[in-house]
Amino acid sequence: MRIFHWKRAPRPKFDAVLAPDAPFFVVGDVHGRADLLTGLLPRLEDSTRATHLVFVGDYVDRGDQSREVLELLQDLHSRTPDRVVCLMGNHERMLLDFLEEPEVHGPRWLRHGGLQTLASYRISPVSGPASSEKWADVRDNFRAALGPTESWLRALPLVWQSGNVAVVHAAADPALPIGDQYERTLLWGHEDFETVPRRDSVWVVHGHTITDVPQSAQGRIAVDTGAYATGRLTAAHIESGAVTFF
Repeated sequence: MRIFHWKRAPRPKFDAVLAPDAPFFVVGDVHGRADLLTGLLPRLEDSTRATHLVFVGDYVDRGDQSREVLELLQDLHSRTPDRVVCLMGNHERMLLDFLEEPEVHGPRWLRHGGLQTLASYRISPVSGPASSEKWADVRDNFRAALGPTESWLRALPLVWQSGNVAVVHAAADPALPIGDQYERTLLWGHEDFETVPRRDSVWVVHGHTITDVPQSAQGRIAVDTGAYATGRLTAAHIESGAVTFF
């Protein structure tokens, strides 16, 4: 009788070297912390070591200064549109969904930080029995306060890429090319993202998932350090073969 000993195939590893077209900065989830953003930006804007400044989304909710964050980013983008890239996050998506169907999407958005965003625009939330009319009134007041910001939010891209480095909000499906990703994956995440390495040599920089310290490993660079709760807003400087965290 012959006994066969099967060897488990080695787990694939991601070993591609970072190779962006040029150095750039990425800033993690801001979540209504304009105070932290204004403290960080001078360190990045004065640098000559980066061609682009990319924000991963989630500018609103949870922190108390969502309006100030949006106004700051819009101003920054309007002054340097060729250098500043603002991606959409899932919280921007929830805000826009609320504007589309306030009664359907409002309760969820408010539970996840929308209350703080409304407050930053001095808009009162639904009170008492939540009728369709009350939800519509809140939506209309909020839309009027947003003004041109709504159009700016709707135009936010989901992905930005330089060389073999892609920046997204939440995640990318490792089985699909970056150009074929589903919006839900990019905004909300994917079950295989942190466990299955990509095979196309593309690094993915992302926010969304809070980490105690920023990390760079196995083709993923995580920059969300929970600014709204920890007081630590992280930026990463990415260049050929190296990542430096601020």
